[in-house]
Amino acid sequence: MPFASAGTTLGAMNANPTAAVLIVGNEILSGRTQDTNSGAIARFLAPLGIDLMEIRVVGDDEGEIVAALNALRSRYSYIFTTGGIGPTHDDITADAVAKAFGVGIDYHSEALALLAARYDRPGDFNEMRKRMARIPFGAELIRNRVSAAPGFQIGNVFVMAGVPMIMQVMLEEIAPRLTRGHVLHSVTITARIAEGVIAAALAKVQAEFPAVAIGSYPFYGPDGFGVNLVARGRDAQSVENASQAIAQIVREAEPYSR
Repeated sequence: MPFASAGTTLGAMNANPTAAVLIVGNEILSGRTQDTNSGAIARFLAPLGIDLMEIRVVGDDEGEIVAALNALRSRYSYIFTTGGIGPTHDDITADAVAKAFGVGIDYHSEALALLAARYDRPGDFNEMRKRMARIPFGAELIRNRVSAAPGFQIGNVFVMAGVPMIMQVMLEEIAPRLTRGHVLHSVTITARIAEGVIAAALAKVQAEFPAVAIGSYPFYGPDGFGVNLVARGRDAQSVENASQAIAQIVREAEPYSR
């Protein structure tokens, strides 16, 4: 667990752009499908210096999507949604986004053309597939070279597909539109020790380096307890100094932890 609250250490770092992820889909909440998109978005944002601050999951319910979007988009620089923009009846994200922004939604001529070019056999581009070309008024398309069906951006909200491969391609399209921040430096020290042995010492290191977020993430394996100790911050030297102090604590404690 982190040794400083987000309101202190991480909050002090946030001259950077911030972001939240909104995952849409009953299949995620039911456990039928495992969410991998939030982790991929986190890894995408880190080298851009954009701090991912929150991840939410909501079902295929328009009211819940609207409420989550309105709460998040007023709080963070960017919102990334995945899921719910396909051709089936339960794909309602585009309509919910339009409602959240108070705008209309209709078929987008460029989106229709992109999809029509993909479904070139007579009858393939049916009414349900045309639903994927319905875009809120004022939104900009996010291209998709995998399946042609676009996502879209409206304001600070980026609406992407739920299929991981397609979502990744959309992220590549989005990257040039984002404002960069200062990259977060990180050092991880793995110790074969129970975290309770060094908790008090870690708290002292955190107090010594308030601009560095120090996290303790325990695990258990065949060889017993272990912990990953992570130091993160904007200033590379401060992170390095904090990590050296942590390493010294581990060296002193490990012989007595068996």
